[in-house]
Amino acid sequence: MSEARGEPCAAAGDTAELEHALQSGNAAAARRLSRSAVEVGEYDDALAVLAHHAPHNPTAVELLVETLDASGTVRRFAQAALLDHTAADDVSQDALISVADSVSSYSGRSKVTTWVHSIVRRRVMDHLRRQRESAPVPEDETGPAARMSSMIATRASVQQALAELDERYREPVTLRDIEGLAYAEVAARLGRAEGTVKAQISRGRAMVAAKLREDDGRDDDGWGR
Repeated sequence: MSEARGEPCAAAGDTAELEHALQSGNAAAARRLSRSAVEVGEYDDALAVLAHHAPHNPTAVELLVETLDASGTVRRFAQAALLDHTAADDVSQDALISVADSVSSYSGRSKVTTWVHSIVRRRVMDHLRRQRESAPVPEDETGPAARMSSMIATRASVQQALAELDERYREPVTLRDIEGLAYAEVAARLGRAEGTVKAQISRGRAMVAAKLREDDGRDDDGWGR
């Protein structure tokens, strides 16, 4: 009984520690606490703290995307609406980009997962609409992830954003979006599982989108809309 009562206190303590880590710029501690929240399955409070700091803290944006991805939250929402696993993966990536790009719009009046669910729902609708409109055309390069790829290939400012990424994200994003390698080729080049590479590219793209938004001080090309 005492152990059950102690769990909320521990969670509250971790949330306070996460808040402190973000305020003090201790990215390593913030990442450890975010991962711990996912591991124990109690990450709602961590998401709330990260979302609160994200508009003014790039580390919080990165950890928000990581936590949503690692917890499987976005993937579950997308998979519930789409039977195609590949489509769910694509929509999940698009949604994570949208989360990073529009995090300043989160008001805090609802749970972060509720807000994220609304974003995933819009990305699912975008996907289905594109699927209907372009069914006869074998071109699917119209989504936010594709626009992200295009920007990465053309914008000079993205080089700095890429350089600031952790190496585990920078390498796969560069190979995929700068060199144009397929996911399987990126995985082979880096010696990582293809699923891992897809997740890292998804997170990396979202982080780059957030950094570009922060640099520009405005929305770019309608991401997240």
